[in-house]
Amino acid sequence: MIAVITLLLVLVISFLITRIASAALTHTGLSREVARFQARSALTGAGFTTTESERLVNHPVRRRILMMLMLVGNAGIITAVSSLILAFVDSDDPSSLWLKVALLVAGVAVLWTVATSQFVDRHLSRLIDRLLRRYTSIEVRDFGSLLGLSGDYRVVELVVSASDWLAARTVAESELLEEGVLLLAIQRKDGQFIGTPTSDVCIEPEDSLVLYGHVDALENLDERRYGLQGNLEHEEAKAQKEERAREELESADRESGEDETG
Repeated sequence: MIAVITLLLVLVISFLITRIASAALTHTGLSREVARFQARSALTGAGFTTTESERLVNHPVRRRILMMLMLVGNAGIITAVSSLILAFVDSDDPSSLWLKVALLVAGVAVLWTVATSQFVDRHLSRLIDRLLRRYTSIEVRDFGSLLGLSGDYRVVELVVSASDWLAARTVAESELLEEGVLLLAIQRKDGQFIGTPTSDVCIEPEDSLVLYGHVDALENLDERRYGLQGNLEHEEAKAQKEERAREELESADRESGEDETG
């Protein structure tokens, strides 16, 4: 029974480590989708392609995060396999065997439910993000110094897939500015680099976009898919941008008034 519990604990710890690493990689400028894939790839040692790895290993902070994940992943896999073998190697009693199987299945089912829950993902991501901001300094220093990033604004890299809302749209059609997002550059798959893209430039699948904006707007854009729902989310993002700008202006006015009073 102890071996089964140990196996479940290893899975829970691996889940938490992956989430923390994903958040840390997001702080270095990667999109959430790319950060999660790379964190899971490094932890399991599977699917870490040469093309993707070049972007990460050439970045000092990302490289340290991946090295930690690889070390933890190797130890975790060995522990998990050992625990799984020990759990069933001496199960002469059929009732004991079925109890272990039931416990393992139930534990994995609960963990899977938690891992795929949007509610848990949203709140856990916020908690991890706050802890990383408080106890680390993972923000990308080159972007931060050039753009004066502060608060909830940052620069990210977003890789466009064929199913994304941005795919096959021109810069003008995307109306990114109306969402409060600046398109700084486009890196094509063939190596072509387009700095400060003009309004007639078309965003193609597999383009890597360098974007600057509020974290909420960037996350919304990263998760948005092609279709009617994506169009509705675009309109909502524009409204949220106006609301955010109004709140920031009111906050600035309050701070200015407090300074004058002081």
